[in-house]
Amino acid sequence: MTELILPGQDVNPPYFHPDYKITALRSPREPLIQLPREWFHDVRGPAYGHLAVGPQDNDLTVGRGGAPQGQRVVLSGRVLDSDGRGVPNALVEIWQANAAGRYIDVADPGFMPLDPYFTGAGRCLTDSSGNYRFMTIRPAAYAGPKGTMFRPAHIHFSVFGIGLSERLITQCYFDGDPLIEHDPIVTAIPDPRARDRLVARFDHEATPLTSGGDTSALAYKWDIVLRGRNATPME
Repeated sequence: MTELILPGQDVNPPYFHPDYKITALRSPREPLIQLPREWFHDVRGPAYGHLAVGPQDNDLTVGRGGAPQGQRVVLSGRVLDSDGRGVPNALVEIWQANAAGRYIDVADPGFMPLDPYFTGAGRCLTDSSGNYRFMTIRPAAYAGPKGTMFRPAHIHFSVFGIGLSERLITQCYFDGDPLIEHDPIVTAIPDPRARDRLVARFDHEATPLTSGGDTSALAYKWDIVLRGRNATPME
């Protein structure tokens, strides 16, 4: 008999997952500490840093003095609540590897080359209907921690609500990638239906609208559901 996984259960991966070896160092071994509300939870957000969100902050292909290498993609969707309503004015941030599989962060081991025209980071605010949109480069797969397979192409997402404590972190993948089913982060999620909600789908109808010259890009759609039976798994 197939085990029944109830809505809202087993959506998020556990802190410790043996197949994802790095969780042995990252996962907590003691009960989590609850901070007093006045220390953190009552601080209003979203936090935009020292500069307001600019009109080109969601385009990772401009602003560095040249065109980055790789296949351009338009990744868009909606941030939704449990009732399917769009969440307005949410701060959505992304970070990712470049088309060679390299992060700009100094923690990257540096096996693959940097792209001087690509930082791999962007942000935007959702509109009144919860829509977000990024123009970026499709990241390459890269080798995972020692003893694991290559990680599939993926983009990290952070979503801030109205308070600093209302932050959710997740990542999305691209449909058709054969590495997804071998990824230890994906397989840490017990419910296959929840795993599928991490996959951005190719949008054939939207792609021709973005084509032409230097702006040619493949379009993908991916919604982020914050809670409920269709919630997106979070880290």
